[in-house]
Amino acid sequence: MEVILKQDMPNLGQKDEIVKVRDGYGRNFLIPQGKATTATASAKKVLAENTKQRAHKEAKIKAEAQKTAEKMNGLKLKIGAKTSTTGKIFGSVNTIQVAEALKEKGYDLDRKNISLVNEDAIKEVGTYKAKVKLHKEVVVEVEFEIISE
Repeated sequence: MEVILKQDMPNLGQKDEIVKVRDGYGRNFLIPQGKATTATASAKKVLAENTKQRAHKEAKIKAEAQKTAEKMNGLKLKIGAKTSTTGKIFGSVNTIQVAEALKEKGYDLDRKNISLVNEDAIKEVGTYKAKVKLHKEVVVEVEFEIISE
């Protein structure tokens, strides 16, 4: 029996994939649980059309992410932090401050898409790097400098 998966299933396949399963497994478990549908000819045509449209949308989103990445390339941020006389930071600098600095420059990004390169080493004034994930295939490295306030 061939079924089209509606969600990712471990050891079976990914969403929108046509897989061959045993009749009882498909009829008694996958289809009643809403995890799959039968792979009829019309369902396969609908799946092909949806996949084509999704690929078109993904290409558009990726192109926008690449344009933003080109604009962000070479961007340098300045983040102010309270420091001691020796240059040690009170507290820490994390992705929230980097996201706020990017927002000031006109890039409204979620802090979950930002990762600090040497996160454990950000304890004093200096220049560091952060990776900004704009798309699953587009990642930009942004340099930021921590200055004393």
